[in-house]
Amino acid sequence: MKPELLVGDITKLDVDAIVNAANSTLLGGGGVDGAIHRAAGPGLLAECRELRRTRLPDGLPTGQAVLTGGHRLRARHVIHAVGPVYRSVPNPAELLADAYRNSLRAAEEHGLRSIAFPAISTGVYGYPREEAALVVKRVLDEYPYRSLQRVVLCFFSAEDREIAARVFG
Repeated sequence: MKPELLVGDITKLDVDAIVNAANSTLLGGGGVDGAIHRAAGPGLLAECRELRRTRLPDGLPTGQAVLTGGHRLRARHVIHAVGPVYRSVPNPAELLADAYRNSLRAAEEHGLRSIAFPAISTGVYGYPREEAALVVKRVLDEYPYRSLQRVVLCFFSAEDREIAARVFG
């Protein structure tokens, strides 16, 4: 599926789910993670704390994804995905692909029709933007879509969007 490439605030998108580039604690952080937690309000943090207490006592592993409610967001759901810290793992491309693939799977398992992704791992986690875009293109090209009909890639800057546009053609 060819994604829509947008520049803007992912927390304001009208989609069934936005993906949070989360850290393994699920308790908020910097960048898009912090922005999503702030926009969603305290209910999201409470739900994430409950997930940690009941299902994920050691946190969410890199490459995995979990769905929560959207709380105060336009999106009905947040899918928290943990991308790799680029220079700290031997297989960052596979872990990044897993984060995207598992997010798509979580959306499909709940019958969602639209999903928006930030550029996972390209901020403080240091993943080179063009390399990340190539991984995302491969995942989106190969994924066996069922319910999803719209995929949005939401970027922080026009430069990030231009890099993705070159990769996606």
